[in-house]
Amino acid sequence: MYESKQNLLIIDDDPVYRKLSSSILKERFNVFTADAPSAGLLILRTKKIHYVICDYLLPEMDGLQLIELIKTEFSDVMIIVVSDSGNMDTVIEAMRKGAVDYFRKPFTPADIWMSIERSGKIAELNKTIDFERNKNKQLKDFVDKEFGVDIVGSSSQLQEIKNQMRLVAQTPDTSVLILGESGTGKELVARGIHNLSDRKNELFGAVNMSAIPEALFESEFFGHKKGSFTGAIADKSGWFETTNKGTLFLDEIGEMSQGLQVKLLRVLEDRTFVKVGTQNEQKFDIRIVAATNKQIQEITNGSIFRLDLFHRIATFIIYLPPLRERPEDVVELADYYAKKYSNKLSKNNITLHPESVSLLRNYSFPGNVRELRNMIERAVILCDGHELLPSHFFLINNSVEKKSDITVEKEEIYNLEEIEKQTIYKALRKCNFNKSEAAKLLNIEWNALYRRIQKYGILLENE
Repeated sequence: MYESKQNLLIIDDDPVYRKLSSSILKERFNVFTADAPSAGLLILRTKKIHYVICDYLLPEMDGLQLIELIKTEFSDVMIIVVSDSGNMDTVIEAMRKGAVDYFRKPFTPADIWMSIERSGKIAELNKTIDFERNKNKQLKDFVDKEFGVDIVGSSSQLQEIKNQMRLVAQTPDTSVLILGESGTGKELVARGIHNLSDRKNELFGAVNMSAIPEALFESEFFGHKKGSFTGAIADKSGWFETTNKGTLFLDEIGEMSQGLQVKLLRVLEDRTFVKVGTQNEQKFDIRIVAATNKQIQEITNGSIFRLDLFHRIATFIIYLPPLRERPEDVVELADYYAKKYSNKLSKNNITLHPESVSLLRNYSFPGNVRELRNMIERAVILCDGHELLPSHFFLINNSVEKKSDITVEKEEIYNLEEIEKQTIYKALRKCNFNKSEAAKLLNIEWNALYRRIQKYGILLENE
């Protein structure tokens, strides 16, 4: 079991037990002995000790005080307590202070070796946990480096979002719902909340809820035991176990079926789950962050999404406006991605030509930040100079300018829908197609304006 002998210290004021323990253990360990805590601490400070076996009843101080001193100064040392008092309360308190195992006097060689074996397994388990934590940190660092953790932009809307992220991150488990069109960066906001919170050193898990088959929901989220169903060839941890103490991001939550919504609601209310193939309930401590590209009215009218689940996940709501509603962020984002992909593709620091800047500013970006990112990456690949030219953005240059099919008739109109349609279009034009400003002008919520735009098929500028 041991490739080389480790150092073990016995602290016991009884010379008989000290000698007996030493004779048993010297075959596999370099054994040091001490008859008092002060002598034991001196050895610990001069030798690299891996294991300490200490009696509970000692001169100078009791075993509990000694355990605290050792764990404070030598946190990696594995401590085994020996007691002849038969008091389990003492043993429990010793374990709380940092001991990993115990055995009683009088003892047999088998008692000592069983305790050493158990302690060795705990030591190996601790190494594995540290290794996995290190891997998790490396993975997190890679993801942060690859996808970024900073939300780029200086618009007033984005500054408010960052402020909201900071505020909600200070709460330990407040659930968050992020609303916004596809491509606006909802997962980036979720990661930002995680990284700003006290859970930042734990795992961040991201699940696309629209891709989870109903039949596999329990297995994916609760995990399963080997053999619990056909195809379960090994034990599997589910998302609630894997991300325990961390953050679980439920993307596209608005696409879940009613059946899955009921299952998810029950788990979130009880904060417990049962792994498939077992009977034992397991508790979890996770912050839930959800996201959807649906409008708030769609998920609160009770037709496609359960209101009780909505209230469970939407304690704090963050709305991400589309990129076309914050045009001042376009150039800043474009510069950021130009630099990022220049470095990634080992090209000189490529900048944007002034005409390209103007081109991007006047584009509506229906695909939002994701579209801009992909557009810049493609342009950097095509670029063989130092500037991104308008010709590198052929998707914008080749887009067909569509004119609105809404015409104002000179004669009086008595069709209420047509009047509403034309009024909305006039407001949009007056506000340069900024929907938020147009909604204020019309004295309605932006969500209501968005529904009417879709209802009437109103084409916005550059669409």
